Formats: sequence, structure tokens, C-alpha cells
Amino acid sequence: MTTSVHPNAQAGFATGTNELYDRIRPSYPADCLSYVRSQVPQITTPLKIVEIGAGTGIFTRALLTHPEWAASIGTLRAIEPSAGMRDFWTKCVQDNRCTIVNGTFDDTGVEDGWADLIIIAQTFHWCLDYGKAFTEFARILNKNGAAVFIWNLADREAAGWVAQVQQCVEARGNGSPRFRLDVLRQAFSIPEYTSLFHPQEEKQWAHHGLVTEKTVTDRALSWSYIAMLPPDEKAKVAEGIKRILERGDGKVWINKEQGTYQDPHTARAMISRKK
Repeated sequence: MTTSVHPNAQAGFATGTNELYDRIRPSYPADCLSYVRSQVPQITTPLKIVEIGAGTGIFTRALLTHPEWAASIGTLRAIEPSAGMRDFWTKCVQDNRCTIVNGTFDDTGVEDGWADLIIIAQTFHWCLDYGKAFTEFARILNKNGAAVFIWNLADREAAGWVAQVQQCVEARGNGSPRFRLDVLRQAFSIPEYTSLFHPQEEKQWAHHGLVTEKTVTDRALSWSYIAMLPPDEKAKVAEGIKRILERGDGKVWINKEQGTYQDPHTARAMISRKK
């Protein structure tokens, strides 16, 4: 990996952690993808897309299978600094329009003005230098291009157990960055952003999936700074989550006999158009 990658990401997303990450992380609501597609400039040629921080390909695959995106993608160039995640992406993304290479937010290796669209899903809070990143985005976007930042976040306001699980996990954060709306909005006000992009447009969607106790626990164990803990510390995290879920504050059952209940999330998209 390059030196411009957070050390917790290097350790937590290393080879051997990626199968769990891909299996347990939630995908993105179709409404969010439809909205982003509606906001992309309507051009006659297939879209040239750069996806930075593509990870194991969860978002890539969602894009490729979405009916409003599938036929409009010409080339998708994925950028990912983790070798383990790139290997997993290569196994799971089977589309000859798509490739993946090593790179970071501020060093993509993409030619000047090549991209119609940059997509960054679930990763921009890992950025170490927003100014350098925005400068790189503006360099590789064409004159009508846009950058889209997407997160799929556990909705801690929807249920007590969600907030408690998040607190249990984040207590072991060890300096890892996480999504904080106020910090990101500050990033969108720095000179490198305001001189190169129009003010960001924001939209969010509430949605929920289906989980079990195992799903919630495994997802927590897939967080970068939990994945790097020694086994006894991971066991403490799992036990804490078990107690939270046994209390079940605000739990909405889907099928109590099967142990399934709602998994509330909020998806958020921010769109930045190049000046």
C-alpha cells in the first residue's frame, strides 16, 4: 500500500479480512442509485466512471446490476489501495467493462479530464488530505463531470440497540476516522474544494434490511479496527453485542422464530459538480 492510507485501514482491511467484509456489509438502496443516475449529466456516449476506494466491489456490483445504470456504463475504473480487497474484487466483479488498480484518493493514475463521474462509496472519511483529494478529482474529471460521495449508515436514531452496538464498536476505535457529517461539511468548505467545485447537493434515504444476531456481530467484527484486535478482545466485543441484542431495545421483529429483525439504515449521497 502507499503511505497515504490510514494505518488502521492497512491493518484492518488486509488480506484475510475481505470475505467477511463482503459477506456481511449491507448493500445500497435502489432509490439512492436511481437518484444519482438522474443527476448525472445526460450524455450520448456510455459513461466513464472512476470508483475510488472500491473495496471488495459491493458498490460496483450494485451499480452493474441496477437497471438504470447497467446499460449506461461504458468503462468503470476502480481504484483500491488494499491488495486483499483488489483480489476479492477481481474474483467477484465479472464484467469486461471494469478494471481495478492500486491507488488512493490523491493518486488515482487516471488521465487528465478522462472521467464523467467519480463515485466514492463508504470510504471518503478515510481520506487523509481533503485538499489533495479534491485537486485530484478536479484533474481527472471532464468539464461537465461530478464526484458523488455515498454512505450507508446504521440508523442509530431508529432503535436503541443500533445506537448501543455502534457505541460498543466505536469504543475500540483507536483513532480510526468515521463518518461525521460536520467534519465532511467542513471539508467541502476548504479552498481547494470551493475553487474547483460547486456547493455539494445532499439527499438521504431511510431503509432497512433483515439481520440476525450473527449478522450484527459479524458486521461489527468486520470493522477495520475490530478486525485487527487480538482474539480475546474480539470475544469481548462479541459478548457485549450479545448482551445488547438480548435486551433488544427498539427491536422490530420480522420473524421471531427465525430470529430475524429489521436492520435500520440511512443512505446519504453528496454530489459535487466541477466548475
